[in-house]
Amino acid sequence: MALYKTESKDRVRDAVDFVELVSARTELRRAGPARYEGLCPFHEERTPSFGIDPTQKVYYCFGCQSSGDLFTFVQETEGVDFRGALELLAERYGIELEREEEDPREAERRKKRERLLELLSRTAGYYERVLWESSEAAKAREYLLGRGLSEEILREFRVGYAPSAWDRVLLASRRGGFTEAELYATGLAQRSRENGRPYDRFRSRITFPLSDIRGRVLGFGARAMEDEDAAERGGPGRGDGGGGRRPKYLNTSDNDVYHKGLHLYGADLARAHAAKAGQVILCEGYTDVIALHQAGMRNAVGLMGTALTSEQVGELARMAQTVLMALDADTAGQEAMLRASALAAKRKLELRVVALPEGADPAELIQRDGPEAIASAVERSVPFVRFRVERVLAAGETGSPEGRDRVIEELRPVFATLPPSAMRMELTRLVSSRLALPESMAEQLLARGAGRSGARGAGGRSSGGGASSGQGGAATQARRGNGGGPGGASGGVSRREDTERAFLALCIAAPEEGSVALHALDVERDFSNDLLRRAALHLRDGGLEAPMAQAPGESAEEGSGPNGDEQLRGLLAELIVQAGGEAPNPGMLEVQRLQLELARLERGIQRARGQEGTDVTGLAREKAALKIEFDRAYARVLEETGDRGV
Repeated sequence: MALYKTESKDRVRDAVDFVELVSARTELRRAGPARYEGLCPFHEERTPSFGIDPTQKVYYCFGCQSSGDLFTFVQETEGVDFRGALELLAERYGIELEREEEDPREAERRKKRERLLELLSRTAGYYERVLWESSEAAKAREYLLGRGLSEEILREFRVGYAPSAWDRVLLASRRGGFTEAELYATGLAQRSRENGRPYDRFRSRITFPLSDIRGRVLGFGARAMEDEDAAERGGPGRGDGGGGRRPKYLNTSDNDVYHKGLHLYGADLARAHAAKAGQVILCEGYTDVIALHQAGMRNAVGLMGTALTSEQVGELARMAQTVLMALDADTAGQEAMLRASALAAKRKLELRVVALPEGADPAELIQRDGPEAIASAVERSVPFVRFRVERVLAAGETGSPEGRDRVIEELRPVFATLPPSAMRMELTRLVSSRLALPESMAEQLLARGAGRSGARGAGGRSSGGGASSGQGGAATQARRGNGGGPGGASGGVSRREDTERAFLALCIAAPEEGSVALHALDVERDFSNDLLRRAALHLRDGGLEAPMAQAPGESAEEGSGPNGDEQLRGLLAELIVQAGGEAPNPGMLEVQRLQLELARLERGIQRARGQEGTDVTGLAREKAALKIEFDRAYARVLEETGDRGV
């Protein structure tokens, strides 16, 4: 696989404003000379434990141990690999990337994909021009504008129109140097089943470009403008597939570029707004998304006409912690909500339901009652678990004992997902009131069978919106699993380790004095575990000025790849963020160094006492002398600081 040149990566790193980048995910405040802090975007918390160093561009959470540099941050929040993060940042900050020599086969695959993306982008531009300039598209313009959508918002989403002629895209693409094979590969053309001749797949349809998170067109969703039974005339085949009923919507099929169910419609335009709001609105139709954006709800995305997938839920989780489901109130919409709940149970997502009037979708509600109506509906959203309980109660037959028993039976799986909480108590009261049952009996009946169902489903929180386990992406989970955070996998940090960490952080804060202090120690004897020894050696041997830039495990292509020293990089990120919160203090650094030496001597004395016949007099004398030196150094620090922060 080809590498980007190290110089390109360095230019991207230098160009990125790390405070600006992270602020799109969480609000930051200055917390030291070289530190900003805020609520962690990778786990739920009320007190900030997440910090960044804006100069060295690294982050660390003292709560969940998420760590990394600016590239890791983009990988975790955007769901891309290292190369995707590098390319995304380069594009955002206008940096041109240069490649190293690459394998010819890899180069060929990359060039092929780039050509396919270029073809799709050109076609999207062509469809857009047809929509606004062609007389044939008058009916399409009338339909879209009649739904209350403005030309400005339609152009922003690159909505277009595919003309009825069977070979417009085919001929224009050939003139542009593209082959029939490339047209087939992108799903823009297909062969007639009658005579094998190629023809445009999308005709007489409004087109909605389907893009990835970077805004690159991967395919199209297309809405028919004629009756379902109509078929175009003059082409090599009949209709959209050589005959038969014409579907209202036709989407690009899976191919080398587009994969159904991996993306969300409008995510490229919504992601920054969703991150700022901490919420993302999920709806079904293309026009629903566009109408919501026009109404000022720029954090809306759509399902792209597919059943909700785990990949889409992952993309939602990277955009915001709360998902507001504004799905149609029909059976398909209800099933989509239930699937979302099951998938959200595996991620850090709070699900809420935006109740829509029967038979209305968001676009229709906005057109009929104005933007205020949908804004009010969003404001009144309820936790998904409450929505489910109310739906069951509303639909159930509660006038007879048998009917009430059936309602209870239907509600048991819902309550099985709820731990003891205020939400569970409130919903139990609701069921008790609606079914005219004593509250204690309602609780008893609803709890039956809970042991078999288990309480580990989508509840997890009082909101009923999803489990609280999914903290960060796969790379972060791998770091936590291998003990890369403080104290390793167990999460516990001994007092000795805490002292050693504090000393190394002070070395980074005052690198010149830190180098002297590190060289004065015996790393093998004075540090308690292998990870801290590796960190001390790395810093001592030239890593103090830019610890992460020279850390093992980094390359211009792989970032902190799996073959690198992930544990060391995680610890260094922690130490850098910790150092950024403190002013350089050579005096305190000397105190910490002497404390490490005192601890080493004390361990030596304890070992000697355990060995019969061993004289500890020399060690005790050395410790006493060192203690005097420590007390003097500590007194100087107290005098300099006025006993502040010591």
